[in-house]
Amino acid sequence: MLGVVYRFIDRVVAKDKVKEKHSGAAAQVLEAKLLRYSILSEEEAYTCTAKEVNTCEAMASTRIAKAFNRRSLTFLTHHHRLSASTQPRPLAAAIFCRQMSTDARSVAARLSSSGFIRSQGFIGGKWTDAYDGKTIEVLNPATGEVITNISCMGARETNDAIASAHDAFASWSKRTAAERSKCLRKWYDLLMAHKEELGQLMTLEQGKPLKEAIGEVNYGASFVEFFAEEAKRVYGDIIPATLPDRRLFVLKQPVGVVGAITPWNFPLAMITRKVAPALACGCTVVVKPSELTPLTALAAAELAFQAGIPRGALNVVMGNASEIGDALLASPQVRKITFTGSTAVGKKLMAGAAGTVKKVSLELGGNAPCIIFDDADLDVAVKGTLASKFRNSGQTCVCANRVLVQEGIFEKFASAFSKAVESMKVGEGFAEGAIDVGPLINDAALHKVESFVQDAISKGAKVLTGGKKHSLGMTFYEPTVLTDVKSEMHLSSAEIFGPVAPLQKFKTEEEAIHRANDTNAGLAAYIFTTNMQRSWRVSEALEYGLVGVNEGLISTEVAPFGGVKQSGLGREGSKYGMDEYLEKIQTL
Repeated sequence: MLGVVYRFIDRVVAKDKVKEKHSGAAAQVLEAKLLRYSILSEEEAYTCTAKEVNTCEAMASTRIAKAFNRRSLTFLTHHHRLSASTQPRPLAAAIFCRQMSTDARSVAARLSSSGFIRSQGFIGGKWTDAYDGKTIEVLNPATGEVITNISCMGARETNDAIASAHDAFASWSKRTAAERSKCLRKWYDLLMAHKEELGQLMTLEQGKPLKEAIGEVNYGASFVEFFAEEAKRVYGDIIPATLPDRRLFVLKQPVGVVGAITPWNFPLAMITRKVAPALACGCTVVVKPSELTPLTALAAAELAFQAGIPRGALNVVMGNASEIGDALLASPQVRKITFTGSTAVGKKLMAGAAGTVKKVSLELGGNAPCIIFDDADLDVAVKGTLASKFRNSGQTCVCANRVLVQEGIFEKFASAFSKAVESMKVGEGFAEGAIDVGPLINDAALHKVESFVQDAISKGAKVLTGGKKHSLGMTFYEPTVLTDVKSEMHLSSAEIFGPVAPLQKFKTEEEAIHRANDTNAGLAAYIFTTNMQRSWRVSEALEYGLVGVNEGLISTEVAPFGGVKQSGLGREGSKYGMDEYLEKIQTL
């Protein structure tokens, strides 16, 4: 049971007023072309690609973002090459393009000028293009516009990253715990010194509101700080021997090269939660971030390098997910796989790891129940459920997926909760004022939420508020509350991963526990009650790895995070998170 409040820094970042200096569609297209590919000659730049003329967002965002990327002293980019998929197209089509918002465009320019937008992989301490020159686009989910093109890597690049990590392991694992601790502490200091830039970058590529993104930087950095300290506390053991002339010692040693595969919903925290304990133990790492949100990972890797993490100890490859994953699984040099993502992919990784008998830790999907008892404090229950359900637009594995409300308080809770949801402000992450809910990550996520809601309505659910795509368009969806929800509806048994709260009525404590546990998932659960005995009784009866009591935000670096049943294996965070990267060696 955890009850830790996840606090966000209440900071308002001033918006720069940047005016467009260039006029004329042709001039815009030519400049976008030059800046997008950096090393193309002026003659080559006069041939516009089909992708560019069909989507003005690609040119508008790239034109400014890539301009500074070329000049950055920290992140040199001199080797971008044209994607193999591009085809020529006339310039005239560019007049149909629309541009990024002024705020997003100015943010991209600032981040590029300070070296925070990277487009290459990081292998052996060097920024590296995909060997075949292929690239993929990174989009701003709030606008659909291209932020930049990144290298689309595959098996060859991954194998080189593994070799680099394997070579670095020999020296990094032999450093003293104090030396590794100092490097991690410097990394933490750099993350905190650049938290606003990292937050802005996260909002650009992931879409979450800026205040929430900066909150994630603080949260993600807290793992680096914590494990910098834990690096000095890896203790072995002495066991009484069975013979008088023997001594038994247990040593803890780093497992070796770690393959870390991370999701798009927390672009920094899911990386630091894996990489920091691995490095603290003496392991080296190959990170595969989501191709939807790789930019935060690349910026964090650069800061780690600046902090003194040696070449090869931390590598980042992104692009072809199946090729990268297969290479990590096949390599005998990779001794550990750590993954956060869907249960379906986690099962495949677990099966694939069997071929070389790797250690595996998996943080997989959830179907979190949020149980509101009759004796709950109504205000606390509403506030906690809002925090759990709508954080990151409902796109977290620990979001309240089913809100079970006891019949005696159901009407009061439904009314108060619906009013609170109606007051939530939806918008782009850089918009003026306090934004509560940003966009969903992409069209597929939007379509999933829409289909779940329509399925529920077709089977008798009633919409108290929301229930449709937001008037802002793109992938924005209205914060939604449904009632009369039944178990046969899709959103009762599968993760919604969107801003939709289904309310279900129950009568007894026993019924609530049964319905809460009636799932293959077992990651997080929440209960709201003022009865202390009930809080202990229900918490221990729930089959979940984490239980929040009168609290909707339960993750912290000092407590173990992980699930049971098909929600995963192993734990992240806390002192227990170190054990995932250590082998216990007995000496006699």
